[in-house]
Amino acid sequence: MTNPTIHYAQDAHGIATLTLDYPGKSMNVIDQSLMDDLRDCIARVAADPAVIGAIVTSGKQAFVAGADLLSMEANLDSMRDDSMQVLFDKCASLSRLLRQMETCGKPFVAAINGTAMGGGLEICLACHYRVVSDAPGLLLGLPEVQVGLLPGAGGTQRMLRILGISRAMPYLLEGKHFDAAKGLKEGIVQAIASPDTLLDTARRWLLDQPTAIQPWDIKGYTLPGGGPFDAKVAPSFVVGNTMLQAQTFHNLPAPLAIQSCLYEGAQLPMDKALRVESKYLAFLTRDPVSRGMIRTLFVSKTKAEKGLHRPAGIAPLHCRTLGIVGAGMMGSGIAQIAAQRGIDVVLLDRDAAAAERGKEAAQKRLARLVEKGRMEAGKAQALLARIRTTADYADLAASDVVIEAVFENRAIKADILRQLDAVLPPHCLVASNTSSLPITLLAQAGAHPERFIGMHFFSPAERMPLVEVIRGRDTSDQSLAHALDLVAQLRKTPIVVNDHRGFFTSRFIGSFVDDGIAMLAEGVAPALIENCARQAGMPVGPLAITDEMSIELSKQAGDAQAREFPDSYRPGRSVPVIEKLFALGRMGRKNGKGFYDYDDKGKSLWPGLADHYPLRTEQPQPQDLRQRVLYVQAIEAARAMEDGVLLSPADGDVGAILGVGFPAYTGGPFSLMDGIGIAEFVREAERLAVLFGPHLQPPALLKRMAAEGATFYGPRALRLP
Repeated sequence: MTNPTIHYAQDAHGIATLTLDYPGKSMNVIDQSLMDDLRDCIARVAADPAVIGAIVTSGKQAFVAGADLLSMEANLDSMRDDSMQVLFDKCASLSRLLRQMETCGKPFVAAINGTAMGGGLEICLACHYRVVSDAPGLLLGLPEVQVGLLPGAGGTQRMLRILGISRAMPYLLEGKHFDAAKGLKEGIVQAIASPDTLLDTARRWLLDQPTAIQPWDIKGYTLPGGGPFDAKVAPSFVVGNTMLQAQTFHNLPAPLAIQSCLYEGAQLPMDKALRVESKYLAFLTRDPVSRGMIRTLFVSKTKAEKGLHRPAGIAPLHCRTLGIVGAGMMGSGIAQIAAQRGIDVVLLDRDAAAAERGKEAAQKRLARLVEKGRMEAGKAQALLARIRTTADYADLAASDVVIEAVFENRAIKADILRQLDAVLPPHCLVASNTSSLPITLLAQAGAHPERFIGMHFFSPAERMPLVEVIRGRDTSDQSLAHALDLVAQLRKTPIVVNDHRGFFTSRFIGSFVDDGIAMLAEGVAPALIENCARQAGMPVGPLAITDEMSIELSKQAGDAQAREFPDSYRPGRSVPVIEKLFALGRMGRKNGKGFYDYDDKGKSLWPGLADHYPLRTEQPQPQDLRQRVLYVQAIEAARAMEDGVLLSPADGDVGAILGVGFPAYTGGPFSLMDGIGIAEFVREAERLAVLFGPHLQPPALLKRMAAEGATFYGPRALRLP
């Protein structure tokens, strides 16, 4: 018997093998089709007296990747309108199916041949025995918390009953992954086998008096480590809540829901505990946090990585040699990640010594990976061998792509482009790693503006996942396609934007920093500014981030913009504050004094700020400031959409979270506005504008959307030109 997604076979010993092999997909995913087929197979195993037990395994390299979140995209907004009973039944469907499997009276063994994540691991946990392959790179885990959900097919309750409350928490609250050896040590799996003996090991267990009853279904079962009121366990909830407050400020509902599942489920029999788990999953599914996180961090991110904006009909580029002009921190980081992806790199700077320093910086970073056991020394040396340093532009002639990564100076970049024109073949793509200078203007210095594009990497380039690809007015479809091919080869996530000074990410994060520093001039307490920003979900406050970037660099960037664009430059509201600290010699962390004072013990806000910016008698409400932090950025994102910079809301959401640290729980600025409701967002923005200034007035686009009942996502989504 063969089901569409599961191959069913039975041997002479009465062992049924259920091989999950979803046709047309590179990995098995859990959707309604697979669930229907699994239900049929379970029923057949249970009903056939000739079957003594069953093996569940995979016909693909991985076991099961988890739920098919891509198929959830169409349901993200409709689930909001479901009744709670309908939503509960949807959320409980896989949980009920797996409970049928573990209570059907026949033993099931999971032969885990590859990575099993989320619902894939939950299938394994519902089996009565688990044997896992020792294949390199195999990982197991329940990462649902990272997209605003919880393991809702029994994952919280089975991990609870296998490990106990305290030991289960890291795997559930952090989505912590583990390998086969760790799984065996923890007791999550019972055996490890080689890939060749995996199925034989599973068969031997089924032939050797297996049990068809889970430990938690045996009378007298007790929870490992004790229940939630046990003196050794109760502090886990106290400490857990404290850590959640410190790390997330309770902006993320999923960790709290998981703790509730553990606390309540530990006091209930399994069937009732599973209903509690499904209840909390239904609440999370309806919450805008999970919808936004699923949409942005999985659906939109996956679409971007698969070439959402790649022009069709253009042969793909496979970059064999990448040229990089500028061996500073950014150029060195790009060189390192390219070498790690198997690309030969020619790293050029003004002289051989400067180029070699860039390679040495990469060598130091790789050495740290070796010290931490994350890379073998031989592999690090092989990667470094791929990076060749030079000061001669002629050495770039064999490059498939050249990335210029020098200072934000239009004259220097123009000179580089002219030197590249003299040596590069016509097919070579040239990209500028700029964060703000218009690509169309930069392209005018070269002879081939059609092959010129912006590729804005984020620091540190070897670690940050995002690349903002900027299309100039003359950039060809082929150049855009090939830029996206290179981003894919580097295994980074692209967003595509149209050319405009500041593009999207720089103007977006700039609105946060500019407004935060301006609050200081308004008399808002510096600690209140910084703390409210962090409570809103920003990784650091605007004063701290400016110190990290350096106040000197901030002033130089403003001066450069005023010099380059005298007719259109509009200084930010923070400029007078930046200029004052610059005049006082307070350059930021690099010289130990900026908005903060720095010493061996750490940092503290500079007390002298109060002398230059006296505090208001009545400080703003923290809730209003937290809103202001998020709203000023969301309003700037809407303006970028209005200006035609963004091609889609998804680019803005992905770019905001992956590029500049906008809070992940929001799903990004556009998901945030949809979750609040556009009309409500407009009303609140207008209220904040009265409190804090006209820069918080919502743009015409948002007012029109509010009047028309439009949204950025879903069936009423805004239609972009």
